[in-house]
Amino acid sequence: MQFKDVLGQKALKNLLIREVQEDRISHAKLFLGKLGYGGFPMAMAFVQYLFCTNRTAEDSCGVCPSCQKISQMQHPDLHFAFPTVQALAQKSDLQFSEFKTMISEQPFSNLNDWIQHSDPKSGRRPIISVHQSQDILQKLSLKSFEGGYKVSIIWKADEMNEQCANKLLKIIEEPAPKTLFILLVEELESIMPTILSRTQIQHLKPLNDIDLTPLLVQNGITDGELQKSILARSEGDANVAKDLCLGGVRNNQNRSDFIQLMRSCYKKDVLPMMDWAEKMSSYGKEEQKNFMFYALYMIRQSLMKNYTNEQLMKTSHEEADFLKNFARFITNNNVMDFTDLFSKSHYYLERNAHARLLFTNISFEVMRYIHRA
Repeated sequence: MQFKDVLGQKALKNLLIREVQEDRISHAKLFLGKLGYGGFPMAMAFVQYLFCTNRTAEDSCGVCPSCQKISQMQHPDLHFAFPTVQALAQKSDLQFSEFKTMISEQPFSNLNDWIQHSDPKSGRRPIISVHQSQDILQKLSLKSFEGGYKVSIIWKADEMNEQCANKLLKIIEEPAPKTLFILLVEELESIMPTILSRTQIQHLKPLNDIDLTPLLVQNGITDGELQKSILARSEGDANVAKDLCLGGVRNNQNRSDFIQLMRSCYKKDVLPMMDWAEKMSSYGKEEQKNFMFYALYMIRQSLMKNYTNEQLMKTSHEEADFLKNFARFITNNNVMDFTDLFSKSHYYLERNAHARLLFTNISFEVMRYIHRA
């Protein structure tokens, strides 16, 4: 992974390059931001630049043996740690091949992607346990194979339990020479203050539309209106954008389902509401989750139309036409109810909720909320 392959984040790229060139690298870095903003690609590009034997002023060469080994995630001085379901594997190495496959296919993968990839049947939440911290300490206690830096990238470090964090505290505070930690974190409040005080926090920004548009084109989304809708819904998250691209053909269906729900609930037509719930329960789980994201997007756009005089709206023409009449039903009195309903429904779907019951509940709750406007 080279810096030129990392989407956006130009200021952070320049900062990391300058640190390497001036040889003043912090021993523990914390990249803060959604994984869809590009934390893992940035960490890999930084390590590749650090290890490169023929780097330029702007990037690693990409062809030297070190670059090749980094890009293949096979360098002996680069170690990876990530959450695991303890009943399946207490250490990351036991599931590294699965993690490597996922992250190679989608570098912006998040924790939910990893859960679906590593434990699809049960969907149990993984953690980084004390067993993994012992493994990290053991690996970093060894001499560097190539005489340079030893690097540990901890993916989703906010999933470390307290025992793990305490075990790593001393080495993060006083590491051996040329030992580097890179922690990828989405939720800062989940990291122990003692760990935070010993790391250099570097913020990842949401990707802008210019950064994300080539990703959409690469995934077959060339229609301008559909691009506009996906960019607005992704909110700078490349992982969300790619998921929306894969479901791009369903964009019109999502809009149709949302309109059907709101109209039948406004009219209090119970039979159409039940028909809607039955239809939605027949979709696959990913399609159902995609609808929840779409519903949240339409609620937000309604709010933007009402309170920003349409200046911050980002919708397709078809969506804008519907919102001309619908947006007035999203107000201070119900917006939090709608947001909470669709957010929680997405959460329940991830945990295998009974779809027919869930969508039936949604329809009756929407009926209540829409008349609260």
